[in-house]
Amino acid sequence: MTSTSVDQGIQRHIPIIGDINTKSSLAYRATRGAVGVVNGLQMALGEAYINGLEIPDPALKAIFHTSLSALFKNFPALLAPYEWVLHETENVAEGANDLMKVHYDRPQAMLNRMLGNWDVIYPKYSMGLWEKGAADLEQSQMQMIDDLIEKLDIQDGDNILDFGCGWGCIPNYVMSKFPNVRFTGVNLSHEQCDYMRHKMQDPKSYLGSGRFTLVEGDINEVEFEEPFDKILSVGVFCHVGNLTHAFRKVASILKPGGKFFLHIITVRTPNNVSSVYTHKYIFPHGRYWSFDTPPSINKDLKTIKRWYMNGINYHKTMAAWLQNFDDSYEEIKDLDYGIDFEKFRRIWRFYLIWLCTSFATCDGEINGNGQFLMVHA
Repeated sequence: MTSTSVDQGIQRHIPIIGDINTKSSLAYRATRGAVGVVNGLQMALGEAYINGLEIPDPALKAIFHTSLSALFKNFPALLAPYEWVLHETENVAEGANDLMKVHYDRPQAMLNRMLGNWDVIYPKYSMGLWEKGAADLEQSQMQMIDDLIEKLDIQDGDNILDFGCGWGCIPNYVMSKFPNVRFTGVNLSHEQCDYMRHKMQDPKSYLGSGRFTLVEGDINEVEFEEPFDKILSVGVFCHVGNLTHAFRKVASILKPGGKFFLHIITVRTPNNVSSVYTHKYIFPHGRYWSFDTPPSINKDLKTIKRWYMNGINYHKTMAAWLQNFDDSYEEIKDLDYGIDFEKFRRIWRFYLIWLCTSFATCDGEINGNGQFLMVHA
């Protein structure tokens, strides 16, 4: 018996450390009890901040950095607040309508200010790529899509599906590079679809070129006339509860020999993680899959390449969003958020500071983005 197997055998009976999925019954129950304590502390701090507790940003970042570093390195099981985070659930899309209401269907003017809204790069709510020398947020998003184009091997004339296309940034940018590429974008957010419908009437937008088809609705209920050469999904699978079922759907609409590019937040820990705070206030049913989880599900699709994108890329992206959010206070404070703006501002500032710090923790080597290139199994 190797020393590694001995260590794993011992860890099976010790709460909190290691992979929670391998614990004995007693150690598992003890770990879940400790998770409840962490959840309570997290929510107490978050809701105190929301309700007016003044914590200077440097102090809040220091709290997050210290606690998350310990949790990521030694106790990742404590970052799984709910049982459903650890395994696939039966639902492909978890709480999709709640997600749209709580997070994505927010005033467009605020999101434009926070995320950036330029001639070719529309608002894009995902990681920008900074490690290649981007000077600002716009350039980082361009370089991220350029990197995607190379990894997915997009060719002029491809028929591409963007599964969860946001505000149409990726289709618009790719079509600006390739005059014969066709795109279909599927999106459940009515507000985001309204943004794209407006762009489709704009002669300066590539969404209005006649090469872009917008589908508002659930991809599981949509029928397509033909399969796609390439399919991409950026960020959406953090809201997917069952990767097996989702990959089966993707495989069913992907041409033989076609490729699927998946980009999501991932953690290099033994188990998936989430947050009781973001589940309540930001991303209902959102989870961050372990970097090893997507390649382990190879029934209908198989991973042929994967890349870990260091979390510093997302740290810099979110730092830019936070700065834009703060700088736009006068322009966005009177918009309709459904709640008092000061409360909304504190909810989002806590979330942005938390995740911004989280991605920088441990030099970005544990919490970052995973990219997976898949083909038919």
